[in-house]
Amino acid sequence: MKKDYERFPRLQRPAGASTEILSPFSDTNRDADARAFAALMRHVKEFDGRRHTVIMIQVENEINGRDRSALAAKALAGQVPSQLIDYLQRHKDTLVPEFKKVWETAGFKTSGTWAEVFGTSGAADEIFTAWHYASYTGRIAAAGKAEYPIPMYVNSWGNSFPRGNGSANGAPMSDVLDVWRAGAPDIDMISPDIYDADYAQMLALYTRSGNPLFIPETRGFPPNNLAVRVLYAFGRHDAIGFSPMGIERPATPDPELISAYGVIAQLAPLISKHQGDGTMSAVLLGANGPAQKVKVGDYTLEATYRTPRALPPAPELKPPFPNAAAIFIQAGPDEFYAAGTGLNVKFTPNTPGPPLAGLATVEEGSFVGGRWVRLRYLAGDDTGSQSLMLPRLREDPSNPALAGPSFTGVVHVTLYRFR
Repeated sequence: MKKDYERFPRLQRPAGASTEILSPFSDTNRDADARAFAALMRHVKEFDGRRHTVIMIQVENEINGRDRSALAAKALAGQVPSQLIDYLQRHKDTLVPEFKKVWETAGFKTSGTWAEVFGTSGAADEIFTAWHYASYTGRIAAAGKAEYPIPMYVNSWGNSFPRGNGSANGAPMSDVLDVWRAGAPDIDMISPDIYDADYAQMLALYTRSGNPLFIPETRGFPPNNLAVRVLYAFGRHDAIGFSPMGIERPATPDPELISAYGVIAQLAPLISKHQGDGTMSAVLLGANGPAQKVKVGDYTLEATYRTPRALPPAPELKPPFPNAAAIFIQAGPDEFYAAGTGLNVKFTPNTPGPPLAGLATVEEGSFVGGRWVRLRYLAGDDTGSQSLMLPRLREDPSNPALAGPSFTGVVHVTLYRFR
C-alpha cells in the first residue's frame, strides 16, 4: 500500500505536492483500510472477547488535510450526496448553529453541487472535506463492527471554522458534528483533544447534538491542571472518560491527579446514577474570575474562588494561582456530596419555603465498597458561616507532615432552611 502509490493514491497539497496520507477520495484506499481494520477487530475479538480489556477503539487519529488531487476536484464539482441531504432535513431544527448558518446562508437548498448547497466559503470547503473523511471512516468502522461491535470513536485537534482560504482540514471538529454523524453512523463518539484551548468552552461544544463526552488527549498546563479538568468534565458535562496524554512521562507522579482519580472512582456509582437528571453539576473557576452559579437539584450553588495560602513555615504563595474546581451531587432532599479544591460554596433554595439555607452537618470521609464512611465531622473554622469551604492544602517540602494533594476526599453535607 505504501509503495504502490498509483493503485493507492495519496492526498495532494496545493501545487500538486504528494503526501504520505492516503486520499479519502479513493474507493481502493477505503476498501483496503476497511479490510485491514476488520482483520484487526476479528483478532481483538478472538484474543480478548471474553476478558474485555479492550473496551473502545479509536478508528483514526487527528485527521488532517484538504486533498487537492484531481479526484477531490471531481468530487467537489459533483452533487451533495442524498445521505447528507436527508440527514439535514431530518435534523434541521437541532443542527449545530455554526453549521446550520452556512446551509441557511446558501438558501437551505436540498439538492445541488457542494457550492450550490453550502456556498464557496472556507466553511463550505471544510464541510465538503469533512463529509468525505467521515464517510470514508464510517465505512471502516462499519467493517470493524461487523466483526466485533464494541464502541468506536474518532478524535480531533483544534476547533472552530472556517479556517479560511479553503484550508479546512476535514477533522471531526465541533462545528461539523452533524456532518460526521451523517457520514459515519457507526462512530459512537466524536472526542476532543484539548491542550491550550478554552477547556470549558471545548467541553460545551463537544456535548452538543447528543454527543457523549470522552476526552482522549489533554494536558494540565498551568493554571488549568489535570485535577480540576477531571472534576469539571465528569460533574458538569457527564463525561464517560478522561485520558491525559503522556501520563507515563513525568519523572514524578502528579499527586493532585491521583487524588482526583481517587475521588471520581469513589463517586462513580453516584455519577452514573445522577448523570443527565439535573442533580449533578460542577464549577471551574480561575483566580480572577467572577463567582459562578449552578443549579443542582433543589438548590442553586454559588462558588467563589479561595486564594491559596502556603502553610507555615513556607513563604506566602504568589500569582499566578491555579484554577479551582468542584463536583456536586444532590443525593437526597437537602443532602449533597461534594469534592473539590479552592472554593467557597453557598447554597440557596430554589423551591418554595424558607429562603435561606445553612449547613446542618458537614462530614469528611470516603466511599469504601460503595458505602459512605465518615472520617470526621467538620464545624466552625472548617466550614465557615452558611458556606461550605473546600480548602486548598498546599504541599510544603520543608515539612513532610504537611505534604499532600490539594484536596483529599469527599464531603457529605446536609442543609436546613430558615428565615
